[in-house]
Amino acid sequence: MGALSGRTVFMSGGSRGIGLAIAKACAAQGANVAIAAKTAEPNPKLPGTVYTAAEEIEAAGGKALPLICDIRDEAQVLDAVEKTASAFGGIDIVVNNASAIQLTNTEMTEVKRYDLMTGINSRGTFVVTRSCLPHLKKSDHARILTLSPPLDFNPIWFRGHAAYSLAKYGMSILTMAWSEEFKGRIAANCLWPRTTIDTAAVRNLLGGEKMASESRTPQIMGDAAAAMLAKPVDFTGWCCLDDLVLAAEGVTDFDKYAVTPGAKLQLDFFFPHDAPAPHEANGMVGWRWPHL
Repeated sequence: MGALSGRTVFMSGGSRGIGLAIAKACAAQGANVAIAAKTAEPNPKLPGTVYTAAEEIEAAGGKALPLICDIRDEAQVLDAVEKTASAFGGIDIVVNNASAIQLTNTEMTEVKRYDLMTGINSRGTFVVTRSCLPHLKKSDHARILTLSPPLDFNPIWFRGHAAYSLAKYGMSILTMAWSEEFKGRIAANCLWPRTTIDTAAVRNLLGGEKMASESRTPQIMGDAAAAMLAKPVDFTGWCCLDDLVLAAEGVTDFDKYAVTPGAKLQLDFFFPHDAPAPHEANGMVGWRWPHL
């Protein structure tokens, strides 16, 4: 079995897209994976439920536990965490994947949408991680991985979508805080894609079929996450880019992750403009504080 054999992952979201890719990559390494998400019934625009995700996780080689859970509700999260610990004997890894997005400026962002993004992204990350802490502290392989960006404070990343930026940066700030608060006991890192990823959000909310065709597949995030989660506890406090992580692991063929091999790829939000290409990284996987 792989490096995560017998480890238990508690993931927020994960019924589709990047979260599911990470869950399956962990399962391929022998992990148990609990998916805490709201999708119980299929949606024509949002394929996949916690139950279909569980089937794919088990087909990938792991054990799965589908849990219907709204991470904005602390009681639901605590219940899901306890069900996971009871089913698998503990929790070793938390993956903060669930997120809401709306790329609108201040005037076009309704307060209820602001509350949704903050409630799921930064507040949800806090609730999930805090709820899992009693179990993480008992693990000899305790890890927190958050799907959030490097802390590049260039205002270009704020001006067009202040509410979303705040909600996502909040996830990164929390994770960097935990890397210091629990240093030596729990590793805490962030992971972000260099390019857009072919997900339902890209197809339905952002750029449609064209942007999807200029994106990478979720598998690159799955492979990068699995590599990060297998590292020792002193690998902590990093804001990583997916292809830099994999380049450091010896990957040289990134075209295999492209939806359209050979196509020019669409860069994602939030990463520093001077980020090196994978072949120029020289072992660099991302950024640590202070940076830039």
